[in-house]
Amino acid sequence: MCLLTASFSVENLWTTDASSSVHLRIDGNCPQDPITVHQMFMDSVNKYGAFNAMSTKRNGIWEHVTFKEYYRLCRQAAKSFIKLGLERFHTVGILGFNSQEWFISAVGTVFAGGIITGIYSTNSPEACHFIASDCKMDIIVVENQKQLEKIIQIWENLPHLKAVVQYKGNIQHKHPNLYTWEEFMELGRDISDTHLDGLINSQKPNQCCVLIYTSGTTGSPKGVMLSHDNITWTTSQASLAGDMIPAEIQQESIVSYLPLSHIAAQIYDLWTGIRWGEHVYFAEPDALKGSLVDTIREVQPTSHMGVPRVWEKIMESIKDVLAQSGTVQKIVMSWAMSLSLEKNLSHFSGLKSFLPSLADYLVLSKIRKALGFSHCQKHFSGAAPISLETLEFFLGLNIPLYEAYGMSETTGPHFMSGPQTHRLQCCGRVVPGCQVKLDNKDHEGNGEICFWGRNVFMGYLNMESKTKEVLDEEGWLHSGDIGKMDPEGFLQVTGRIKGTINKVSISNLP
Repeated sequence: MCLLTASFSVENLWTTDASSSVHLRIDGNCPQDPITVHQMFMDSVNKYGAFNAMSTKRNGIWEHVTFKEYYRLCRQAAKSFIKLGLERFHTVGILGFNSQEWFISAVGTVFAGGIITGIYSTNSPEACHFIASDCKMDIIVVENQKQLEKIIQIWENLPHLKAVVQYKGNIQHKHPNLYTWEEFMELGRDISDTHLDGLINSQKPNQCCVLIYTSGTTGSPKGVMLSHDNITWTTSQASLAGDMIPAEIQQESIVSYLPLSHIAAQIYDLWTGIRWGEHVYFAEPDALKGSLVDTIREVQPTSHMGVPRVWEKIMESIKDVLAQSGTVQKIVMSWAMSLSLEKNLSHFSGLKSFLPSLADYLVLSKIRKALGFSHCQKHFSGAAPISLETLEFFLGLNIPLYEAYGMSETTGPHFMSGPQTHRLQCCGRVVPGCQVKLDNKDHEGNGEICFWGRNVFMGYLNMESKTKEVLDEEGWLHSGDIGKMDPEGFLQVTGRIKGTINKVSISNLP
């Protein structure tokens, strides 16, 4: 491996030259030319232009947007951001639930030369103010009146804020520089394609395009700066490690519902969706309050990601149904699940696999159908540790949960499990092209997990000293997590140097 380094001043992020000086990490074992987000999108449009990219349910009917139309809408949004005064390397914040407007705003921001910053929809006005002030947001896109009210409360204290766009519902009280989504999308009509293309063509793979704010559980939230190459390289390599399939072979379908301000959901739903031509269905805003299962049943996704709390809630609901079932049903279900668990743990075959297969056909397949997982080939769990009880419960349903491990600072997954790399209570193997080492190992082989690769972030915004605390002189990112690896390269996270395991947990879920 070689590390191509040059100086990077966090304070100078806003200058045109600053982000062109960030290092790229090149690994000869996993060559891939660095590309920008726009280049990645164009490649997908050329291959998947006629495929459906996004679907939204309106008045009970799914409305679809193709990749070709998706790209056109992103260019239109980019022109409108330019018209509103978005400057190079300045940020656009998005505050709201997952939607096609969220996606279009994010990609449009990057096309316009800006930096996208998601804000948790559960954030208080004070928390919104901290992020918007820290990264000097030029524009904020909000979902509805509820989210708009948070920004109205703090607008006077955001001197850099030039405009706010509301993408759902009517604006109840007109405010200067406040626009509906329809008004916003019309603003940039007089911005020429030549002007936009000039901005797009000036972008470099090692320039910042995404800010992910950490949860702030150990102090103030930190803005994790991710480059085009961080995004495009990770979407390629990590998704392959998880066995995601390009649309020319089989179009993957997924349901988007986890917060896009979190790196796990943003990589999985938005950027990987573009890279491999996936069909993304947007869940209802009350997904985590009960409607998610209905959406999954309707969509029948081929791949699904949940944080441990989501899988736990599904497990609890199944247990509640079983508790109210008759004695015979309980016995049959217990029999089927115990056979499935034993088969999955023992990996036996031949005659011994007949009964588990029969039980799966007669019983478990009906449970998976009721959950909406009849066509689901991959079930991922990430962003926090998951219990052995939950893992074994789903193995009993013949649903192996593939764990991933990483940080916001590694653009999401650095270790991935998948159909070919699955081991219980392990996070899989290191993503090809990434490297790992365990520092200061004890006699049992436990050491601090350190990361290296093109997925490792540029640094923390406005926090050069904090950046130097986690990135050593050779470019290794020190996670603060303790882990050990078996001879086959499977990682098990066993602890934390200073508290909780750093699996970039999503703490903003109900």
